[in-house]
Amino acid sequence: MKVKCRLQTGVLLSLLLGYCSVGVTAERQELFNFVRPMDAVQVTTQDAELPNRIGEPTPEGEVLRRVTFHPAAQPSLRLNPQNGSWDWSQQALVSLRVQNAMDWALTLDVLIESADGQRLNTRLALPAGPAQTLLIPLHAASPRDHGMRAGLPMPWMHKGQRLLLVDTVSGALDLSQVSAVTLSMPKPQAPQHILISQFGVNAEQLSDAAYAGIVDSYGQFVRSNWPGKIKNDEQLQQAAAQERKQLNSWLAERPAQDKFAGWTGGMPFEASGFFRTEKRDDRWFLVTPEGHPFYSLGVNAVTAQQSATYVEGREAMFAGLPQPGEVLAAYFGSSDSRSDTGANQGRAFASGRWFDFYKANVQRSYNQFDPAAWRALSQDRLQAWGFNTLGNWSEPAFGGDARMPFSIPLSIHGDYATISTGVDWWGAMPDPFDPRFAMATERAVAIASRDHRDNPWLLGYFADNELSWAGPADDPNNRYALAYATLRLTTDVPAKRAFLKLLRDKYRNQNGLSRAWGIELPAWELMEDPGFKAPLPSAEFPAIERDMQAFLRLYAETYFKTIADSLDWHAPNHMLLGGRFASSIPEAVTACARFCDVLSFNFYTREPQQGYDFAMLRKLDKPVMVTEFHFGSRDRGPFWGGVAEVYKEEERGPAYANFLSKALQEPQIVGLHWFQYLDQPVTGRLLDGENGHLGLVAITDRPWKGFVNAVRNANLAVPKTLLKPAPVPATEAP
Repeated sequence: MKVKCRLQTGVLLSLLLGYCSVGVTAERQELFNFVRPMDAVQVTTQDAELPNRIGEPTPEGEVLRRVTFHPAAQPSLRLNPQNGSWDWSQQALVSLRVQNAMDWALTLDVLIESADGQRLNTRLALPAGPAQTLLIPLHAASPRDHGMRAGLPMPWMHKGQRLLLVDTVSGALDLSQVSAVTLSMPKPQAPQHILISQFGVNAEQLSDAAYAGIVDSYGQFVRSNWPGKIKNDEQLQQAAAQERKQLNSWLAERPAQDKFAGWTGGMPFEASGFFRTEKRDDRWFLVTPEGHPFYSLGVNAVTAQQSATYVEGREAMFAGLPQPGEVLAAYFGSSDSRSDTGANQGRAFASGRWFDFYKANVQRSYNQFDPAAWRALSQDRLQAWGFNTLGNWSEPAFGGDARMPFSIPLSIHGDYATISTGVDWWGAMPDPFDPRFAMATERAVAIASRDHRDNPWLLGYFADNELSWAGPADDPNNRYALAYATLRLTTDVPAKRAFLKLLRDKYRNQNGLSRAWGIELPAWELMEDPGFKAPLPSAEFPAIERDMQAFLRLYAETYFKTIADSLDWHAPNHMLLGGRFASSIPEAVTACARFCDVLSFNFYTREPQQGYDFAMLRKLDKPVMVTEFHFGSRDRGPFWGGVAEVYKEEERGPAYANFLSKALQEPQIVGLHWFQYLDQPVTGRLLDGENGHLGLVAITDRPWKGFVNAVRNANLAVPKTLLKPAPVPATEAP
């Protein structure tokens, strides 16, 4: 006998194939079934359709119904309660049984709305493959809630069910009056299909279960396998012995070079005793202290001090932490990485007890962790793989080994004023007009150069790293963010006083400024008030943009000149290698070119030419270093594929070779530095929770063989591209 079902306010009745179900647990409640729909839910589409009235059987024996999203800006399928709204106050997740009907991953947007206008939304990649249950938290969520940059790979098998638990949700919702759930696709270029069936809610909190026991005793992700995954200590020890033989062979095959890794097979330069730059035949070169051409092939963060991960408060994630009294328990420690920077905003588990899986694995491999032995092995590896430079944030002790050229970051810290541009990933911008900034710079340079004033192995100093000069340039609020933010401050801030002086020197009074900017400024003193809002640039009043640019130029020149002057005093023999731009403005790049020996950029693009306008850089006629780039993937343990991600491990090597090949086509580029030496911990590094597979070497201290081989081949081909052979002396006639 058929039983009639009704949806009552506050009560979510389960529906299964159009019938009330008594087998569904209290945690899971169905609202609607697409295969045998009832009137409890209203379904509407826009630029989408359900082409068949009946469901389709899958190879696994499940029946689902097809949804087709047609080419359009945002084709959608919308679910509303037939009457009133849903009360989901006691629920944790929205659930939808879904299958991708294509052979590739599809981007799916999900929007959940409440009657008061609040919205919760997420964007997910729906993988190809069998059906799964899509679960969307009914609250804002992020992998940072678990202390890491990127969350678990999905789908995930739980109690025999294939689940796709969404880890990133933004917005808010009144759960007592949910009014709609919308599925959509952004701009499909051709019809795309998914299969769906049950739609409902779930009261079960699944996040803790999803993250339970995900890391093994070697620091590896438990739920995936890959070539070279470590199963026992003997495997580590055997691999270390085999690697030693390979390194000895490769080290013997390096091209002819001086002791600083400058190539000796081409035309020499004048030897100065220190690294420098020179332009020859329209190409810029770095030159070693002995006078040979040098293309800096470097690696960042060659250090064993950045591989720990916090365990306190999330011990359930780790399946094999050492017990007190065991040898490996020596690699526990504690720290506090909490900060208000953008890199750490909203991150949980940023302090307390940590464990260093990397050092523990080195201990397993060699029966000790000896810093000197570790440095020797690391340099053997890098040189065998065709690298010649220790990049930023590498172990300071390398500077005394006299084996590889290295660089030093100038860490300028102090109580000087700062200015927020709104993109303060590593913090607000230093105010270079503040005398305390000059004092802090002097102190930082004096400390950094103290032991290296006459060290010929030092390539140079970096001014800073990825300062927040601006946001995306297509929006004036971002392009001139530093200028507008400065004008909103009080006159206690030296930068604002400098800006006002610039304007007063030009316009003399408020009348001149009012005419130039198209505003009514009754009194000059009104500009001194906090919160002053300057007008945006316009074609009618071009002086606005010119004034913003003039201030930014003054700002950048003051900043770089302060550092360059201090370095000239304390380390006159060494280069200033620029500011490692990530976001930048033309005024800052031009000022850097004026006061620094080298321009440096961090490019997370497929090719260097996609990272900046090289036509502009050619006009500046300054050598350029790419001081960060990488290609990561998500198939070797760590959950994040990096800023520049490829689909799988096998694509990383070709991506590296292509980037290097494109760099060699630019005569201004004098070097590339890979980020970074080691993979980051699966559960996130201490600094900010980054957990990427970016390294040449795994958390187990095992090099990624295929990638390393490709990198080595690309690196060893560089001198063949750049070197011009020295002329053969003419023989005298007999």
